[in-house]
Amino acid sequence: MAAYDCDVLVIGAGIVGLSTADAITRAAPGTRVVVLEKEPGPARHQTGRNSGVIHSGIYYPPGSLKARFALQGSAEMVKFCAEHDIPHEVTGKLIVATNRAELPRLHGLIQRGREHGLPVRELGPAQIAEYEPEVRGLAAIHVGTTGVCDFGAVARTFARLAMDAGARIAYGEEVTAIGRRPGRVAVRTAAGTVYRARALVNCAGLHCDRIARLAGDPPGMRIIPFRGEYFTLAPDRASLVRGLVYPVPDPAFPFLGVHLTRGIDGAVHIGPNAVPALAREGYDWRTLHPAELAGTLAFPGAWRIAQRHWRYGAGELRRSLSRRAFADAVRRLLPAAREEDLLPSPSGVRAQAVLPDGTLVDDFLFAESPGIVHVLNAPSPAATASLPIGREVAGRVLGVLRG
Repeated sequence: MAAYDCDVLVIGAGIVGLSTADAITRAAPGTRVVVLEKEPGPARHQTGRNSGVIHSGIYYPPGSLKARFALQGSAEMVKFCAEHDIPHEVTGKLIVATNRAELPRLHGLIQRGREHGLPVRELGPAQIAEYEPEVRGLAAIHVGTTGVCDFGAVARTFARLAMDAGARIAYGEEVTAIGRRPGRVAVRTAAGTVYRARALVNCAGLHCDRIARLAGDPPGMRIIPFRGEYFTLAPDRASLVRGLVYPVPDPAFPFLGVHLTRGIDGAVHIGPNAVPALAREGYDWRTLHPAELAGTLAFPGAWRIAQRHWRYGAGELRRSLSRRAFADAVRRLLPAAREEDLLPSPSGVRAQAVLPDGTLVDDFLFAESPGIVHVLNAPSPAATASLPIGREVAGRVLGVLRG
């Protein structure tokens, strides 16, 4: 067991956990770091199943962690990808209003973009067509700093850099128990291995609240999994979309709506919608985890979300069950899209932190207790912001070690 003794244990080898491990080794060379991951490799869940967009930060309120880290992180991510030969492209994107009710929200985003110092340009219908000939809208914003990359490759690069600096990554190690004594944390895995460390970082994503409870720290929230379902435009129709096209988001819900993304692979990805998943890793309707679903149904916040957002949820559910309905949503932005143009694509699941009163946590959420730092809400734009998030978490856990 002594071979696994270390200074810091990081639970979770997604992009945030691996960025944290890399940041610790950079900030404090010689710090012994072990990353535990239950899957056989890195980036198997949220990191490897998103649309690959490097977000500009335009959506996030000034002063929020999301705004600060996305604004920093988007520029840093482009530089990181260039330095490490990771496929990426700064494409810019359009945010398009398709009806008059969306125009005030669009103008609010323009103002927010200017407050953030982003290169935003307001467009009319003719100017929209210059960027995207097949897209229709009353008005739009062009945001010049948005891009795309391969976040799975970014996570693998973080892993390599951390290991080059002496960190270890142990795959196939699912954490089942956590014990604490002053100055020491001990973790047992399903394989029966015990890892002892001076401090622990919880970057478990979809399972972060469960890990917090294992550590004896009531998280004050629960992860409610929302599945995001994607389609891909048929290859012979991919020319309909040149870059990135988004609707104007609904501020009452922390999802950006069905959007069009020409990925780094050249394919045009369409989605996601947002429907409750029947398991934390429920990537389709057939995947059901009874204990996890029972936990969700027993949580008061889940019912309050349903009461508050049932109209929105009903629309999302309809689009999940009907490709025709999904195609109708796409045609709001892309009138030429046909139902037969939409080819099924792998889904993702968003780990959304929800408070007992049904409030959807809308910012990154960190918590600390003796010897432990928890990352309790890190949905989009966490991949974009993974470099500054990693430094933030590393600074907190190194403070624990010094404390």
